[in-house]
Amino acid sequence: MSCVFRPGEFMLPQPVDVTWPVIACDQFTSDPEYWQRLRQAIADRPSTLNMILPEVCLDEPEDALDARTRAARSAMDRAISDGTLQPLGTGYVYVERTLQNGSVRRGLVGIIDLEQYDVTPGSQAAVRPTERTVAERIPPRMRLRQQATLDFSHVLLFADDPQDRILGTLEACRDSLPCLYDLDLLEQGGHIRGYAVTGTAADTVSGYIQAYEQARRALNPASPLLYAVGDGNHSLAAARACYTRACQTEPESAVAGRRFATVELINLRDASLQFEPIHRIVYDTDVHALLQTLEQSVCCPDGIPVTWRTRDQEGILRLNPALGLLPIHTLQTALDQWLDAHPGRIDYIHDEDALLSLVRQSDSIGFLLPAIDKNRFFDAIAADGVFPRKTFSIGHAREKRYYMETRILMA
Repeated sequence: MSCVFRPGEFMLPQPVDVTWPVIACDQFTSDPEYWQRLRQAIADRPSTLNMILPEVCLDEPEDALDARTRAARSAMDRAISDGTLQPLGTGYVYVERTLQNGSVRRGLVGIIDLEQYDVTPGSQAAVRPTERTVAERIPPRMRLRQQATLDFSHVLLFADDPQDRILGTLEACRDSLPCLYDLDLLEQGGHIRGYAVTGTAADTVSGYIQAYEQARRALNPASPLLYAVGDGNHSLAAARACYTRACQTEPESAVAGRRFATVELINLRDASLQFEPIHRIVYDTDVHALLQTLEQSVCCPDGIPVTWRTRDQEGILRLNPALGLLPIHTLQTALDQWLDAHPGRIDYIHDEDALLSLVRQSDSIGFLLPAIDKNRFFDAIAADGVFPRKTFSIGHAREKRYYMETRILMA
């Protein structure tokens, strides 16, 4: 049986210069100065910045976006033809990323079969999103993907591997693997090391991956959830949409490379992976009536406690676990229903102190969400479907994945 996550034919410059990797295109979208600093630091050196479409540019006129897309495609073609990119052979890349807090996030770069991925709500696919995709966010990502000859990715894919067999094995033998890069990332992105996993090492890792996928299937043969997309949901959805469109219009030989997408696999149980809750605040609404409605509709005596705060009061809602394994699912659904029928507006606050400050300054109510329990993460996706928007954050903006490895999508 072929694995859903598998080795790929990756390429990199050799050596990798500090200007080559840049952060995910959907970061710093309100900070054009960030991207301008990158342009100045990189100048005319080879860089993935020349081959992506930063979303800070999406408000530009269509002709300007078309020009950027053509320039990115040309940069890809040059990197292939002039020898900038060198093949690594068939395999994986083991990654160790030192984050801003000093912790190390381990990952394994490979490819996934897009035929095993589906964003449709209620999907029983082996690879599923963690959040509901927003349709209007997909076309901007398709703009370049449809024309791209190279596959650059900022997707982080979760595996639920309590024994840490896959990444633990690689960490243990890291010093025997060829080092591909060891450098600081631009704009305070931390440090990153990458190691080639080819030959017998790749075969060993593939064996652990196959065992992992078989074990996950055994847990729920009718609807096996093997992997969950932790970051880059919309970019992976765009890759799937481009592949589906190509299948309808191009010969099979021309779409073979598009069937797969590059991802970085990380273990949900990794100590470096901290799920930071995103709290809710509702402004300009009848707070008393909202609380009364929540108590009557989604609470029970022994439910999961969620603290609420207003300017001069606080209390606890006990959310009924029968309505969702994670309290955020139950609360967000109830708040959406309330706001559909009543005045008010909602905002999403990452920091607890910021939420408490906001409720003191306005007629509003804040809800302090607990951190997500990793032990229930995959079970919640399987039972409840995708999480509501703004359910969790897996790190600060500068800790998102940088573009590094690539593979040929089409000749």
